[in-house]
Amino acid sequence: MACHLMSATCYLLTMPVDIDIAKVAKLATLALSDDELATYGSQLGDILEHAERVQALPTDGVEPTSHLPMVNAFREDEVGECLDPESFLSQAPDVVDGQFRVPRILG
Repeated sequence: MACHLMSATCYLLTMPVDIDIAKVAKLATLALSDDELATYGSQLGDILEHAERVQALPTDGVEPTSHLPMVNAFREDEVGECLDPESFLSQAPDVVDGQFRVPRILG
């Protein structure tokens, strides 16, 4: 049973595990109304019940697929053509000595 911490109203949730929605909300510093607690509790219950049904499926002989074959996707570094600094500096709102000038944000 999950109870709202700030009121005497309690929500009996039909979840496969007992989760206190109000306590989790408080730990996450979320101020949830009684209606929101009931809604989220119901939604979480539906999610957990679905997960329970998935876990109950017969998976004998099914190979796990959580780890796909590892293939090295790296390529060798190759020196390529560089951009001319004028081509991108000409689009900047403010340039000083060949560098972008940006507003100061630290003291």
